[in-house]
Amino acid sequence: MAKAELSAVVAPKCRKIAEEMGFELVEVALDREPGGKYLRIYIDKPEGITLDDCEIYHKAVRPQVENYDYDFMEVSSPGIDRPLKTDRDFERNLGAEVEIHLFRPLDGTKELHGILAGLEEGDILLDTPEGEKRIPRKAAALVKPVVDLEGIEEVNLSEEDGEA
Repeated sequence: MAKAELSAVVAPKCRKIAEEMGFELVEVALDREPGGKYLRIYIDKPEGITLDDCEIYHKAVRPQVENYDYDFMEVSSPGIDRPLKTDRDFERNLGAEVEIHLFRPLDGTKELHGILAGLEEGDILLDTPEGEKRIPRKAAALVKPVVDLEGIEEVNLSEEDGEA
């Protein structure tokens, strides 16, 4: 499957089904790995994606994409630390702490941390302890939210209320 077919044919079918089911299609990717070609579909919704959501979506979308050239299909959540790629990703993360990895050093560093303040005229606005920085979006190799796991060991993951 060529990238053109993926974006022109497969992704629109996946998007239509996702929208009908109340999900957001985040990304469709075709990855070649030693075991074969993986069609990976990432879906989301405001309250997060469950395993049941992935299973239901997988069953709905499979008949629509089975005629395309791939060996395995995976449906999953993009994850809480997914890279910010689209304008919508940036909007959703306004006010969040992010890390930005640059292709080339800017002011002597290739990695910046701060609060995402917005997008303006092709630049990422970042509030840092040193003040606001404008980073050209095309200079950023990777922008992703910082996930704070402090206190995670205190979370009760038992099935029963209040019992550890």
